[in-house]
Amino acid sequence: MTLEEHLGYFFFDKQLLRQALTTPAYALEQQQQGQTCADQQSYALLGAALFTTVLSELLIRMGYDTQESITEARKPLETEATLAKIAEDIGVSYVMKLDTTAKQNRDPNSALLAATLTALVGAIYFDGGFRETREVIRRLYRAAFPEDL
Repeated sequence: MTLEEHLGYFFFDKQLLRQALTTPAYALEQQQQGQTCADQQSYALLGAALFTTVLSELLIRMGYDTQESITEARKPLETEATLAKIAEDIGVSYVMKLDTTAKQNRDPNSALLAATLTALVGAIYFDGGFRETREVIRRLYRAAFPEDL
C-alpha cells in the first residue's frame, strides 16, 4: 500500500505531500547544493494544532466534559512515541526525505517520524480542508474512538 492509501487521503497537490515528507536536514542539504527545497516545519506546526483540535473534539463527543479530563485523555494520544508509532505503522519511514547521515543510519528517530506525521496532517488541511483532515486523524486513531464519532 502507498502512504496515501494508508492515510485514506489522496493529495490533489502532490507538492504539498512532497514538502510534508521533507525533513529540515534534507532541505538544508539540498540548499547547500544550490537547489531550492522547502521543509516540513510549517506544516508540522499546523498539523500539531490540528491533532490537538480534532482529538479534543473526539474526546468531547465521547463524553469528556472538563478541560482537565480532556487534556489528560489527550496527552497519551499526542506523545512523540505515539505519533512515531502511527507514522511507522503507515509507512512514513519508507517515503520521508532524509539527509545523507539519517539515510546511512536507516532508522529515522521518533522525533522525525512524529514531525513528519504532523506535517502530513498540516498538508492535508491545506490540500483538502478541515473535514478531510478530521477524517484522516479519526482513521489514524480508529482503535481509540468509535466509528460513529
